[in-house]
Parts: sequence; C-alpha cells; structure tokens
Amino acid sequence: MTSRATKFSSLPAREKAIVVFITGLAVLVRLYKIWQPSSVVFDEVHFGGFATKYFKGRYFMDVHPPLAKLLITLAGFLAGFDGSFDFKDIGLDYNEAGVPYVAMRLLPATLGVLVVPLAYLTLKAYGCSSVSASLGSIFILFENALTTQSRFILLDSPLVFFTALTAYAWTNFQNQVAFDRSWYYYLFLTGLSLGATASVKWVGLFTIAWVGITTIIGLWNILGDIKVSLPSFIKHFILRAVFLIVVPVIFYLAMFAIHFVCLVNPGDGDGFMSSEFQATLNNKKLADTPADVVLGSHVTIRHLNTQGGYLHSHDHLYPTGSKQQQVTLYPHKDENNVWLLDNVTGSDTDYRAVTEPGQQPIFLKHGDIIRLQHVVTHRRLHSHDVRPPVTEAEWQNEVSAYGHEGFTGDMNDHFRVEILESKSKPGRAVDYVRAIDTKFRLIHQMSGCALFSHKIKLPSWGYEQQEVTCAKQGTLPNSIWYIESNDHPLLGPDSEKVNYPTMGFLQKFAELQKVMWDTNAGLIASHAWDSRPQAWPYLRRGINFWVKDHRQVYLIGNIFIWWLSTASLAAYVIWVVAAVLRWQRGYQDFVKPAVQSYGAKVGTNVLAWALHFLPFFLMQRQLFLHHYLPALYFAILALTITWDAACKAVLASNPGSKSRRVFVLAATVALAGAAVYVFVNFTPLIYGDKWTSSSCENHKWLKNWDFDCHTFHDNLNDYESLSAPSPSQLISEVVEAGSSATEHVVRDEL
Repeated sequence: MTSRATKFSSLPAREKAIVVFITGLAVLVRLYKIWQPSSVVFDEVHFGGFATKYFKGRYFMDVHPPLAKLLITLAGFLAGFDGSFDFKDIGLDYNEAGVPYVAMRLLPATLGVLVVPLAYLTLKAYGCSSVSASLGSIFILFENALTTQSRFILLDSPLVFFTALTAYAWTNFQNQVAFDRSWYYYLFLTGLSLGATASVKWVGLFTIAWVGITTIIGLWNILGDIKVSLPSFIKHFILRAVFLIVVPVIFYLAMFAIHFVCLVNPGDGDGFMSSEFQATLNNKKLADTPADVVLGSHVTIRHLNTQGGYLHSHDHLYPTGSKQQQVTLYPHKDENNVWLLDNVTGSDTDYRAVTEPGQQPIFLKHGDIIRLQHVVTHRRLHSHDVRPPVTEAEWQNEVSAYGHEGFTGDMNDHFRVEILESKSKPGRAVDYVRAIDTKFRLIHQMSGCALFSHKIKLPSWGYEQQEVTCAKQGTLPNSIWYIESNDHPLLGPDSEKVNYPTMGFLQKFAELQKVMWDTNAGLIASHAWDSRPQAWPYLRRGINFWVKDHRQVYLIGNIFIWWLSTASLAAYVIWVVAAVLRWQRGYQDFVKPAVQSYGAKVGTNVLAWALHFLPFFLMQRQLFLHHYLPALYFAILALTITWDAACKAVLASNPGSKSRRVFVLAATVALAGAAVYVFVNFTPLIYGDKWTSSSCENHKWLKNWDFDCHTFHDNLNDYESLSAPSPSQLISEVVEAGSSATEHVVRDEL
C-alpha cells in the first residue's frame, strides 16, 4: 500500500485553485451581512449569556460540555467584550449596548467556512474526482441550515466543524502506510478531533462510536492478515487505544479543568450541584461548624436530593389552604434558613436545652421528638391534613410555619428524628445527629408523614421556590435531610468541628457529568419549535430564530440537498439488499474492485449517518432540526461518493467518449445549479432580509413549513434600510479585535 495523504499542500495547482475559490465563496456566503440582525437571536440567549457568566466567573449549569462556549468567550474577550450584556431576551439590541457581537459570531462563522474545504479534501481522500469533490463541497456551502446555524453565537457550527475534521483525519489515516510519520499524524489528529467534538456536545459520542466501530473492523482485518505478525498487531492495537481513547479523554478533561478555573464564583447554576461542590466556590465555602447538634442549637437544614436546597420560611402566607406562613426549599444562604431546635421528648410542656455556661448540652439523637422554630418569624414548622398549595396528591399534606413568639404550639408541630444508618457516616453519626455527617428523616408525629420536597415549584406568589410537603409515600431520597450549620453557646471554640470533604477535580468532574446527564434527560417539556427525528430527513419543519422589524430568520434546510441525500441513503440500502440476494444466488459482484470500493466508502458514511441519527429515536427530551446537522454532513458525503461512483461507471463504459465526459460534467453542474437555486430562493430567511408576504407564501413548498409570512410587508418599498454596521464597520471591528488581542498578549509578557 502506498501512503496517500490529501492535504492542501499536496494538491495539484488546479485543485488548489478550486479549494481557494470554493473557500472564498464560502466566506462570502457565510459572512454576508453577518451583522444582521443586530439583536439577540434564538439560543444566543443561552450561549451568549454563558459567555457573560464566564467573564464574571459565575457558575452556571449547561447540558453541553464547555469547548465551544469557551471559544465564543475567547472571541468576545479578544474583541473587548466586558461581560456587561446579559443576552437575556431574543430581540435585545446589540448596538445600543455596544456589544462586539459580530466578532463573537465570527467564531462559529469561520468554522462554518472551514467545513467547506474540509469536505472537499475528505472527498478527495475517498478517491473522488475533482468534479465530484467540488459538487460535494458546493452542497455543504449552499446548504441553508448549515449556513444559518453558522452565522450566530451557537454551538452547532463548531460541532459540525470538529465532526468534519474527525472525518477528514480518520479517512486520511486509513490511507496511510502503517507506522509512517503521516500515519501517526493523522491518528493523533483523529484523537484530538474526537476529543474536541465530544467537548462541544455529547453528540460527539456518536462520532466516537463511528470511529470505534470502524477501528474494530480494521483491527479484525489486520488480525486476519497473515503478513502482519502478532507483535505488530499488538502495536496496532495499543497505538489506536492510546490515540483514540486516551487523547480524547485527556482533551475532554482539560476543557472541564479550564471550565472550573473560569467559574469560581457562585451563580444561578450552583443550585444544581451538591453542597460539597458548592463549597468549592468563592463565598460558598462553609466555615467549620460544631459537629455535635444539641437542643437549643440554631441550625440550617438541607435537603439531600433535588440539588440540596435549604429548609426555608419567610413572612409570606399561602394564598390557599391553611393560609399560614410559607415553608419552601431555597437554594441560597439566607437568614430565613435558620431554625431553633426545641425538645419535647418525654414531656408535655415546652422546654429548651439550657444555654447557660456550666450546663451540660443535650445531644440530639435518633428517636428524639423535636420542634423547629423559625428564628426570624418565631413560627414553628407545622403540618396538618390540608392539601399542599400546588401538589394535589392525597398522600401529601401541607407544611407551613404556624404560631408566634410566646405561643406554646400544638401537637402538629412535633417531628420525630429518624437517623438513616445507611446514608450516614459510620460511627457516632449513626446514633446522634451530627452536622453534615448524619442523614435523617423528620417524621410528623400526628400523621406519620415525612418532611418531603421535590422539584415542583411554587408560582410567583411563592417566589418560584421549591415546594415542601409532608408525604406518606414518595421516594426515600426526597425525604432525607441533614444539618449543614450548627451554633450553640455551649459548643465553644474547642468543640469538635466538621466541614464538607474537599472535592478534587475528578470528583467535581464526575458529579457535573451526572448532573448534565440528568438535566439533559429531564428536558422533556414541549417546545414551540421542537420536532421528532422521523421528520428530519424529509425537512418537514424548521425553527423560528428571530422575528423583528418585519423580517425573520428561520432555520430551514436546502430541500433539494436533503431529499437527494436521503434518497442516496435509501439507494445504498436497496443496493446492499440486492447485492446480498445476488451473492446468495451465486453472483460474484463483491469481488469487483469498483463494487468493493463503493460498498466500503459509502458504507462507512452511511454507518456514520445512522450513528448520528438513529439514537435520537431513543431520546424523550426536546429535539430540534439542528440535531440532524452532523448526520446530514455524512449523508452529503455518501451522496457525493455515490454520484462519483455513478459518473465513473458511465465513463468506464466508454473511456474515450468525449460526449460522456461532457454529459457527466453537465449533469454535475446541473445538480450544483439546482442546489444554488434552492439556496438563493430562501436567503431572506437566512440573512433576515426583505421579503414580501406573497413571495413568502409562494415558498412554502411543503405544507408543514411554518415560517410566518405575516411577518413580512406586502411591498418591498415599505422597508426602510437596516440600521446595522456597514462592511467598513465590520472590518474596523475585526481590526480592533486584533489590536485588543495584541495588547493583551503584550501586557501578559510584561
């Protein structure tokens, strides 16, 4: 086997000119009016907002890994963004706030541009002709959804870029002579790209699965080659394991290490994390607290499950039910989280543990019956046979704060401490309640229900805090509590102290992965623009990104490319079935080099398409059209390779025929022209340009397409010119970004 690497530097001059031309065209298409619209679009709310939080170091929770968000933040930093803009609503004006949004959009746009030459080089690595490779790259270039998605502060353009880079590197690796320098280079580049893809979105795991499956097939073929010695096979195996497993893992870990370094302050996302995790953030670290909990202590009580909020009350009443004082779960430290431990064990009268010096403290233990008095309002934790304010389940009762200062209360204030040995730290924490170490339930004496909380939130009158109830049923984790802080006059500075165990990087990393997984799986609420996977290959609907000033940005694909690529996938499946049936009948199609080549090259891309598409059928979470874009990339590669094979078959039947060459070229140009024609027809939805409502209606080629034609004026003359930066302003902003970057580098060197 001869080594064949498809690098730009190794291309003939004519093909270099093709790549340069196509890349230049991609720059024009992807960057055309990139300043438009000049306000927040769709998920720029989230991903621009995350950049703001990186600047301020405020911890946030997102279901996606951090690489693309870090790159967008870096672009903003180099352009002089200071994090003062919050991106909180679609339609917020960037220019009024002086946000360098064009520079931030340039990051995904640039990666979107680079996908085009990557597609050309990848197709050349598959052995496609220059004409076919040009057609494939034109399909990528004039694909409406890829263009729209790459023009905004979103994650899918980086995802598609790193997916394409992986495909390029992996295809070239398989063309190399084993253990050559280029073999190592492309193997390392594949591993690095895999790590980057998975670090943008977990969809990258599907790319890893594709490379993994093809690696296993390749190793199996090597094992069956008697020319390869066993030590050589072991070397193949180990090197692939190192570069395709260890390298991506190290890269992935490194991205989260940077993520943690950047986010050192509390933020709206720390409530998703455990108390131990939160304690690693600035101003969240808990001071050492006395270990032994005694009667008369002032304590804060945390829920073990549902992100560990504090048992909380405030001087506001339920508008329904008992209309007594609200009791909630609140994620932040607050004076309204503090409760006083009263003891009623073995007595019908109220008394507290003595707090005078010289007295012996009474330790809280398993089976004690207590009352919890809210320190700020002097009302006691209380439950009774009244339905909760939101949950209507018969097995849950309302929990409130009831009484006033000096009021002795009643039996509905009594709760029994039930220590859970299996959840508590072994030793003294099993018999006595100790801060942090002891996990317990609070059982209501009158009804037998357990103090309980879940993810149900109260309406605005309850400040959207988490509902607390008393449950006779329900899952155990939702009724487990522990004491975080503990203060009592008899527990002096010399008393034993405890604190959360220090979390290392790997512990924080593992917890965040679990929270990301759980949160991602929990995104099951319906969305106005969600869609299911079965609709994607046929482009049945898109996503409304932005509507303002009688213009609209709507994510919709190029229906010609989508349907043609879907047809090529179906054709491949039909071909495989027919070939297998012919093989069973004794035909020797598979021994023909052209058949083997077509089956292998298209087959690997059909496998990649399936791995990036079919898993979504198993997901119950919200899904959108843009989830199909990585699969679409492989579908276009499969389409192009199929076309290339068909063209070569036509030419091979009569190699010297000039008319056949002209026919193949004309047919290829016609396909490219059709793709460009469809693209141009929908550019107003890509660039947020002028359009008329009648023209919009005429472009609803499928009845399911639901872009709003009432958005547009009836006449183009009704539009005024856009108040957006001019091209010169764009160039000026980029230059300023470069100057700012240089200034930062010089300052760091000094």
